[in-house]
Amino acid sequence: AEACRRVGKDAHAVAAVARDLGVGWATIMRAVRDYGTPLLEDPTRLDGVTTLGLDETSFLKATRRAPTRYVTGLVDLEGGRLLEVVADRTRAAVAGWLGARTHDWLARIGTVALDPWRGYASALVVPLGHATVVVDHFHAIKLANAVVDQVRRRTQQATLGHRGRKPDPLYRIRKLLLTAHEQLTQRGRVGLRAGLAIGDPTGEVVAAWQGKELLRGVYAADGPADARRALARFYHWCDGVGVVELSRLARTVRTWEAEILAFHSTGGCSNGPTEAMNLLVKKVKRVGHGFRNFGNYRLRLLLHCGVRWQTHRTARLRGRSPRLVA
Repeated sequence: AEACRRVGKDAHAVAAVARDLGVGWATIMRAVRDYGTPLLEDPTRLDGVTTLGLDETSFLKATRRAPTRYVTGLVDLEGGRLLEVVADRTRAAVAGWLGARTHDWLARIGTVALDPWRGYASALVVPLGHATVVVDHFHAIKLANAVVDQVRRRTQQATLGHRGRKPDPLYRIRKLLLTAHEQLTQRGRVGLRAGLAIGDPTGEVVAAWQGKELLRGVYAADGPADARRALARFYHWCDGVGVVELSRLARTVRTWEAEILAFHSTGGCSNGPTEAMNLLVKKVKRVGHGFRNFGNYRLRLLLHCGVRWQTHRTARLRGRSPRLVA
């Protein structure tokens, strides 16, 4: 039980715990399975979930013979706990896990937050057709930032004929372009204007940056009606400036328009807890120096992120403070 707690709750390496307790790796891992599996199979572990978050993380890196393998994490956004890890990031993987849940459990799910990938959305149609699907600001603005980077790189190649280098004006402001406008300091604003004046003769980088800020305005709007007006301004800008990358972004946003506007109707539902859970997933993966067995990987992740460990209260050693305490 102590081995399972140290490996699961404290996220210690199995080899380190084995050295500490003077036994072999297989003995510790067997203890983790024996004591940890009943904790994961507890039917009450999944109770109380009303908002669900989905996101993928890498499991195995690509090799010359095989592509990168991903897993999908399902997170309780309100409770901040990992509910399940399913192999792969396909529609079938997510739909299979949701299909194994009871009707009452699914009925309690009112909101689902995910990144704009149609595979996840398709998996929700049958089991969670009643739930409100939200594309939160993190993933939407991430797409807009990627567009700004693409336009900046293309302009760099067209004007200077090479990739960005340290003294190049656009390369020097690459981070300023991705910073929210209201968070820029006075020095940052001056540097941004100077870099664009020198390195952006066609004005396409400025147009991409403005499109990104207009999309941010959709999420910063005061209510659904204001958000629709902000979205109309975004579409008008992307359709008018004639930048290929912005036009592609506008098509993506139109596809996910209902899910983006649902951000306001759900009170600003965010996939932030899922992103925080991804950091814990990477921590466990780093401590274990990588995993090859998906069963062990799932077990370690759920024991660290998906189980509420009961820690005993520490007994007092003294009934009162000593007389000579300072």
